[in-house]
Amino acid sequence: MTTDRSARLRTLLEQAFEPVYLEIVDDSRSHAGHAHAGGGHFFVTVCSHRFEGRSMLERHRLVYSAVSEMMPGDIHALSITALTPAERQAA
Repeated sequence: MTTDRSARLRTLLEQAFEPVYLEIVDDSRSHAGHAHAGGGHFFVTVCSHRFEGRSMLERHRLVYSAVSEMMPGDIHALSITALTPAERQAA
């Protein structure tokens, strides 16, 4: 089930942002047994030209909007790093 969630998350982010780089880390195992059981915990790094000229808040809103169908059922927590290609190169 975790793999299915990760694959679905990847598909949604790829469709929305056509990323030049995308990393998804499923950290759900670290939270096993917590009261919110069911939804996954994910860290995503998305690098896309679509973030150019947008504030960090706007970028996060775009990511949340892209994956909204998975929240809160499949995603309980989502940590986002949203970069432009130039920002990723500078890091």
